[in-house]
Amino acid sequence: MRLSQRVKHILEELNLAYPMPECALRYEKPYELLIATRLSAQCTDERVNKVTPALFERFPTLGSFAAADVAEVEEYVRSCGFYHAKAQNIVDMCRMLAESYGGVVPDTVEELTKLPGVGRKTANLIVGDVYGKPAVVADTHCIRITNLLGLCDSKDPYKVELRLREILPPADSNRFCHQLVWHGRKVCVARRPNCAACTLAPYCDHMTPSRGKK
Repeated sequence: MRLSQRVKHILEELNLAYPMPECALRYEKPYELLIATRLSAQCTDERVNKVTPALFERFPTLGSFAAADVAEVEEYVRSCGFYHAKAQNIVDMCRMLAESYGGVVPDTVEELTKLPGVGRKTANLIVGDVYGKPAVVADTHCIRITNLLGLCDSKDPYKVELRLREILPPADSNRFCHQLVWHGRKVCVARRPNCAACTLAPYCDHMTPSRGKK
């Protein structure tokens, strides 16, 4: 099967299984998604969603985060792990947004990655979810599953992002990445994949290891 056909079939199956995928992180303001995503590094979205309501209540504006005592922020985010670095990044990020961007979260990957603690994964999430632009969030689910599906042949997030930008229709890229997150959590779980229930099994190297990639 040609790559373009495989992509088309995979997208169709994912659209049937996850027609309305959404970001699992809860937020109301663009900068809140930036903060929540920073907290989610090496931490579950479930844990982050338990932490952010109190955090956002204590610091209800971008300005309040920018003026915050890092030590106080640490206490709110301690359970997310790596809380020293995360709290420092959050305060520095909000200060930079306030001082250099007029309090407006940038809408490009290039500008977003200038912010403390913001990498391409986070930047793409903001660009796609907040601004509705084509973006590719190459997280662990995306990298693992696209390699199994023969769409990518690298574990490097940047290389996976570039590859998916090449082969995915731009209008589908945001939804595709969210769909893979849900699929990775519900069906294609890393340590215990439920292959019997997987709608993508016909295209998966885990099920068909001898299939050549074209």
